[in-house]
Amino acid sequence: MITFATDQTMSLVRKMWEICFGDSDEYMELYFREKYRNENTLVYFDDNQAVASLQILPYTFTFHQTEIPIAYFSGLCTLPEARKKGFMAALIRKAFEVLQQRQIPLAVLVPQEKWLLEFYEKFGFAQTFDAGNKEIFSLRQLWEKYPDNLPAAYREFDNYFRVQDMTVQKTFDDFRAIMDEARLFDFPPKTNLTGMSRIIDVEKLLTVFARRYPEKTFSFSLSDAEIPKNRANFSFRNGLVESDHNNQTTEHSLDIRQLSQLLLGYHTSQTEEPFRSLFPEKAPQINFMLE
Repeated sequence: MITFATDQTMSLVRKMWEICFGDSDEYMELYFREKYRNENTLVYFDDNQAVASLQILPYTFTFHQTEIPIAYFSGLCTLPEARKKGFMAALIRKAFEVLQQRQIPLAVLVPQEKWLLEFYEKFGFAQTFDAGNKEIFSLRQLWEKYPDNLPAAYREFDNYFRVQDMTVQKTFDDFRAIMDEARLFDFPPKTNLTGMSRIIDVEKLLTVFARRYPEKTFSFSLSDAEIPKNRANFSFRNGLVESDHNNQTTEHSLDIRQLSQLLLGYHTSQTEEPFRSLFPEKAPQINFMLE
């Protein structure tokens, strides 16, 4: 059985985190104070025992210069004795349903291990963010510059990232948690992270794309093993998007993972035509996620 967490079951979710992730008490206090919300937490119960959970945290994402709502999958964990039984797969699929109901068109996550890339690919996630090797923004310098003025520090932080396309944006509350975490661990350098995306609502994203590039014209058929409404033929022209589900053959066929990479401009200069010309290359970035 899958349910949203409640005040009564939150402690069970936290216990799973302690077992699966081994985070410090200080970090746990920070995360569950700043980020955890019952309404964004799904829990799998097996024989009345909480055995797996995940969280779908709300963020915004600058997508072709338009900010859209997204969900960040966080804290995906299964108790050791309950693994390889399909519980996490069921939670992920339930999360997709919730995101459709909430009209959130895109989900992102940061896999903690390389092998998890392949696991999440099974659900339609595709790598769209590359890890960096240079510090992207010095929180230590920001803290030293504004030691007693967090709003001013946030304005500088936000001004830097808000103008960057294909970027997960942060609210003031997000930033407060980011700074609390930085101070907790003595301001470790932060880099861009390896991340994955999963399109929840193709038509919504295509509409943003088509409006941004009204001169582009393209038609394709899309396959999606997890979300039926995404299985359709799509076309965009003159800034408008059309879709139909008649299963007619089109010249170009894509799966949901390929489309994620194309729409986010992930290494599109290395793709074949017509994709190289249709989808401008970007530099998607995900960072400062309390990872």
